[in-house]
Amino acid sequence: MTQGTLKINTEKLLPIIKKWLYSEKDIFVRELVSNACDALSKLKILREKKELDFSNEDMRIDLVVDKEKKTLTFSDTGIGMTAEEVEKYIAQLAFSGAEEFLSKYEGEEKDQVIGHFGLGFYSAYMVASQVEIQTRSYLTQAESAFWSCDGTSSYNLEKGNREKRGTDITLFLEEEEFLDEGRLREILHRYCSFLPYPIYLNGQHINHKEPLYLKNPAECSEKEYLEFYRSLYPLDPDPIFWVHLNVDYPFHLKGILYFPKIHQRFDFQKTNIKLFCNRVFVSDNCQDLIPEYLTVLRGALDSPDIPLNVSRSYLQMDANVRSLSSHISKKVADRLGTIFRTDRKAFLNHWEDVETIIKLGTMHDEKFYERCKEFLVWKNLDEEWTTCEEYLQRHPEKIFYTQDTESPFLSLYKGKEVLVAKGPIDTPLMNFLESKLSAKFQRIDGGLDSSLIDKEREKTLLDAEGKTEASKIADFVRSALNIENLEIEAKSLAEDSLPAFLIHDEETRRLRDTIALTSREVPLNLGEKKTFVVNTNSPLIGAIVKQKDQDLAKEMIVQLYQLSQLSQKELPPKELAQFIERSNKVLEKLIASKDFG
Repeated sequence: MTQGTLKINTEKLLPIIKKWLYSEKDIFVRELVSNACDALSKLKILREKKELDFSNEDMRIDLVVDKEKKTLTFSDTGIGMTAEEVEKYIAQLAFSGAEEFLSKYEGEEKDQVIGHFGLGFYSAYMVASQVEIQTRSYLTQAESAFWSCDGTSSYNLEKGNREKRGTDITLFLEEEEFLDEGRLREILHRYCSFLPYPIYLNGQHINHKEPLYLKNPAECSEKEYLEFYRSLYPLDPDPIFWVHLNVDYPFHLKGILYFPKIHQRFDFQKTNIKLFCNRVFVSDNCQDLIPEYLTVLRGALDSPDIPLNVSRSYLQMDANVRSLSSHISKKVADRLGTIFRTDRKAFLNHWEDVETIIKLGTMHDEKFYERCKEFLVWKNLDEEWTTCEEYLQRHPEKIFYTQDTESPFLSLYKGKEVLVAKGPIDTPLMNFLESKLSAKFQRIDGGLDSSLIDKEREKTLLDAEGKTEASKIADFVRSALNIENLEIEAKSLAEDSLPAFLIHDEETRRLRDTIALTSREVPLNLGEKKTFVVNTNSPLIGAIVKQKDQDLAKEMIVQLYQLSQLSQKELPPKELAQFIERSNKVLEKLIASKDFG
């Protein structure tokens, strides 16, 4: 057996880092500022260990642009490096000084130090033709060191001229873009706003505030929560609720999640939660960390435990990420429950803004459903709020609902409790709830409930041919319409005012509604079962049946059928002209008849 050591060709490795390691060139600012923060954090730890004595004013990071020389310099007053440390940490790719420092001072808070992979420094070569380092260690006997490299495998290391503790990294830029102060300020605000040490760009202080999620939730005011939201999303309207996360076990997580005000242009597919790692901005794509039904939330999350790829730009899935996702879901549900119990009026006033989140979560997450079912509410036609379980306590058999609060069918349901379900995902939600509640939902035009029938007025007397009046009415309507696969029923309804209506099979309609959510086109051949119900107690139906002009009677039946289609927004557009023409014809015939007037 032969054993060996992998050999790395550094001449080929640096071009790969420059081209492929980072997705965006501006990340070099984040990486170099993060390294400067590490240097300051190490210094702070030494002070806490009583190995050094200095004031907070001595700790800062400066970026200085020199447009004439085309240089950008990153300076810090941190721990600095000796020549030996430059050899060790800069001249060796992927050797993390942060990791070694923490192992030496084991037990210190790891979130004080950002560095993780040891490659961040080399992101400078994405924009620079040459990089120079002037550094001086905090060790009093150490001399300053100077290192320079043009991006090849060769570098120079010699005695430097920096007089005070800290490090200067100077980039000789190839592109004008990063000599522009406005562009640099934008990058610093994006990646470095929450870093713990003051950052200056040509003498101007950039990062003024601590992230609010670091404070104890009990110490945060509503004003502070709103101000923090506006700093993250300056163009958005104020949020309605928020959840402050502060977790120390079994992982570390801090953050604030906001429920945004949902408007017509709201993009439910876009993730807008900002992800930080040790206060460094990583990404605004948290799709793996946040359950899909919560991606509409806004806010900021910060965790040193999230696994990132080498460039610290994307999450990598592991058990921690899944645990964080589950915990975030629990906290959101708990917060909503608290608001519902303590300030129900505010909760109900904003129901339209949170219902999509709650309903999606209910269908996708069993645990979320169990936590949310107490406040999964519906409004009835009397403007009263109820849950399905409360409804079934009053009406055990089935839950009536409507998607149209102006529906003519409502006249049939006088005295009955009807829920309003206008949301786009209510149909699949009902399918889900039926499996939980052991009860059926029925749209008011999706079936003919027995309670709507007036049995005492049923026309059941048989004529000489053995037919009831109801069956003869049904036969007449069937022949007048002559529509294949359309069932005709003549029923004795308790309400006289509605002469006829269409019933659409509940199951098929739900299938069609569900398909409509995921596809622009609904198949025409779903085999939807339709029933045209004629009310035998309607004065209009009685008059049509007695009409001596059979052609006029049939025209009126067709007119009633198309009116039923129109009332349910089911009349095909191509038949609208025919409907209008028939309306005029029927009116003309009625006026011309001797019975008119």
